[in-house]
Order: sequence, then structure tokens, then C-alpha cells
Amino acid sequence: MPILEGNPMENVGFDNEKYLEEQSAAILKRAERFGNKLYLEFGGKLSNDLHAARVLPGFDPNVKIKLLQKLRDTSEIIICIFSEDIERKKMRQDFGLAYETQILRDIDDLHEYGLLVRGVVITRYKDQPSVNIWKTKLERRGIKVFIHRPIPGYPNDVNLIVSEEGYGKNEFIPTERPIVVVTAPGGGSGKLGTCLSQVYHENKRGVAAGYAKFETFPIWNFPLSHPVNIAYEASTADLGDINEVDPFHLEQHQQTAINYNRDIEIFPVVKKILTKIMGTKDVYQSPTDMGVNRAGFAIINDKLCQQAAVQEVIRRFYKYSCEYISGNTNEKTIDRVEKLMHGKLDVTPLDRIVVNPAREAAKRAEIKKKGHDGIFVGASIELPNGDIVSGSNSALLHAASALILNAIKILADIPEKIDLISHHVLDSIRKMKTNILNAKEVSLDLQETLIALSISATTNPTAELAMEQLIKLPFCEVHMTHMPSLGDDVGLRRLGVNLTCDPQFASKSLFIR
Repeated sequence: MPILEGNPMENVGFDNEKYLEEQSAAILKRAERFGNKLYLEFGGKLSNDLHAARVLPGFDPNVKIKLLQKLRDTSEIIICIFSEDIERKKMRQDFGLAYETQILRDIDDLHEYGLLVRGVVITRYKDQPSVNIWKTKLERRGIKVFIHRPIPGYPNDVNLIVSEEGYGKNEFIPTERPIVVVTAPGGGSGKLGTCLSQVYHENKRGVAAGYAKFETFPIWNFPLSHPVNIAYEASTADLGDINEVDPFHLEQHQQTAINYNRDIEIFPVVKKILTKIMGTKDVYQSPTDMGVNRAGFAIINDKLCQQAAVQEVIRRFYKYSCEYISGNTNEKTIDRVEKLMHGKLDVTPLDRIVVNPAREAAKRAEIKKKGHDGIFVGASIELPNGDIVSGSNSALLHAASALILNAIKILADIPEKIDLISHHVLDSIRKMKTNILNAKEVSLDLQETLIALSISATTNPTAELAMEQLIKLPFCEVHMTHMPSLGDDVGLRRLGVNLTCDPQFASKSLFIR
């Protein structure tokens, strides 16, 4: 979707400053309700929340960390991870990082902002050797690690859970500040259980601590059919999450509020646990009551957010299609997103402006090299002014490399015939790849191309001018006709583009080195 010209505010759908003010005030007010000891479950991604940035144009991907910074003197942080996610190396797909690696990155980010990380909790721990290695690694770097083992009958046996044989067996995490944020690299990490366990231990010690949940999506005060909420459903299609009207909230307050099925299903159990711990039935009357989400009140251009959300649903379709042929998801996931596209939004995978130009670029390359035995890859990008630029693979460059070089030439107003990277540099890299590194693939992927460009920029002012244009590419839409190689994928991630691909491999080889 092109960035609109004219008033800059027309290009922004979300007001970060308003959000920070309202959200911080709501959290502080909730903490006061529980005698200034609140365990706050932080849903979604703590840092680099690119989904929110894509569906809410103008949303700062690190606004949650900035929110914590605003609450720095009154808050501290606990990070959870499910032991089996460590064991199976579960990945955060948007950055290609394993969960345990993402935690290390999050801790670094939090420390950089001057925020206090109290420690890491390994949930449902079963003495796995790989988990023990990771635990030792953290402890030797000065990070406190706490253990929570599985509780029999969880979450239904409330009497056992809220006892010394349930939460009582969990390690208590000593905290000092009024607001304790409990976060994780992804869903299913044990944030809720950790919060409730801490609330149990605090109340046993005479501290009337409470619990609340902070979640950006779904946006509770938007309609069920709003594209932003539909985009959230698409983003969790692999988990099977479904947005629903909160029946408890409707009955209690005669107000329609949107939540998702897992929170609605677990609410009666959570209410029983909190009631048993705190000795009161008036803690919360609905899952929406538990939340402190003010994101909907910071949306200042609803039309722009709706357009962006529709595009996100289409992006999710391509993402899951690629994961399917890679063996990382199933057909049900794709079916769920297709139903959202066709049934709720009335769009198709072709309603993405960069798809057809990429496919046409691949066809042109095939015609040009007719008779050549190989796979022809096309790519296209939508520039900030709405122009579409394409590229294709060749003996010299991967399609992603050609695309980015073509794009920055256009942005720098450099004629197409001028080379940005000298042939001496290209030849030197190719010789090293073949003669020294024994690589079969000699054309340059995007990472290699960006390095070659930076080398050329030291002596070539034109290359330097082109390289300066790279900062204009974040959030530009990109499509490729084949899935990128590792070097292309990493390069495109670091440039910050919104990438989709047709579910096809770019090589016939099963093993690429």
C-alpha cells in the first residue's frame, strides 16, 4: 500500500503518544485497585511488534518497551518460557530466532532502556538435559532462573492448584516494585500460570496482590468484523484462535466487547482461582474486565488501519502457504485464512499490488533465457511513492539482490545502465566463493550484495548515494515468486520490508550450501 502524499498525518493511523499516556494511566489505576501490587500479564511481542506496526500504520514496534520505560520506577519484569519450547527450538518466525535466543535479545533490549529484569521462569519444567544447559548458561551470565513444574489437574482442579501442593510448590520470585510485568517470547509460555502463582504466594505472605492482562489484540471495543480484529485472527490461525463476543461482559455490563476463545474459555477457571486466593467474588466479572488495553482509543485513522489490516491477512496467507510446503504447518491453517479472506473480507491473494509484477518479472527472465535450464525467480517492491520496481535472478545476482539494487537506483535517480558494484568486486567475491569456500551457488544473495555495495561505496560516490536510500525501504511491500535463500531472507528482514512469497522453492537441490 503506497504511502499517501500530502499531510503526513494522513499516512498515520495510530497515535503513539496518546497510547502511551492512556495505557500507562490505565495500568497505574489498576495497580492502585490491588494495593499497589499488580502482576500484569503482557500478551503479544514485547519488542519489535511488527504485526501491530503493519496493521496500525504509525505504531512504534517498540512502544511496549517505551511504555515500560514510562513506568520504569514502578515496574520490574519477569520473562517466561515453556521448557518444551527450549527443547524443540521453537522459532519466532518474524526474526528467525529460537525462543531462548529471543529472550536473550529481549533482556539486552530491556537493559538498554534501563529496565529491571527480575529473572526468567522456566515453566512446566521436567528436568530436560537441553533445558538444564540453557538454564546454566543464563545463570553463569548473572540472570536469575526460577523453576515451575507441571501441576497435576491444571487448570481444572482448582482446590489442588490453589494449595501448597499446587502453586505452593512453585519457586516464589521475590519482587519489590508495585507493577510486575510477566512477558514471554510467544504464546503458551506460561505467563498466566506464573502471574497466578505469584499472586498466590503474595497473598500467603499477607500482600493483597492482584492480576490483570495487557493485550493489544483483539481490540475489545472494535466490532468483531473489523479488519484489524480479523487480521489478529489470521495471525493466530496456526493456533486456531477465534475472536468472539465476550458473553460474560455482555451479560454483566450489557456492552459488546471482543475477546478471543481461549481467554473466554478459561475465564471461569481464572475467576475461581482468583476468588479462592483473594477471598472475594468481585475481582472480575469478564475476561474483558481483566484487560487494560487502550490501543483502540489511539487509532486516529480507522480507514487507513482497515486497509493495512486487509493486506496483513493476505500476507498471512502467503506466509502459511510457504510454511506448509516447508512442513511447518498444516492445511487447516491455510483453510482458516482463506475463509477469512473470501468470507469476511472478500479479497483474494492477488489483491496485493506487488504479486503480479513479481510473476511478470519471472516470466520475462524465462523468455530472455529461453532454453536455459534453471529456475527463474521474480521479485517486486512498492516504493514509498507508490512506484513498482521489479527484478529477477541472473548468473550474477539473486532476484532479491537485483530488486534492491534496482529500487535504490530509482530512489536515487540513478540511470539503470550505471553499475553500482564494480565488476572487480563481483569477480573477487565469486572467486572466493568458488575457489576458497567451494560454493556451488556463485550468484550473490542479498546479504553478499549489500556488503559488496558498501565496499563499492568507499570509492564510488554513486554507490554511496544509492546505499543511502536503503533507509527508505522499511515497511515497503515486497513479493517474490519463490521462497528466499537464507542470505536473501536475512537481508530482507534487516531492511525491514514486508515480504511475501509464492510457495515455491528457488532451487531443485534439497541441500544448499
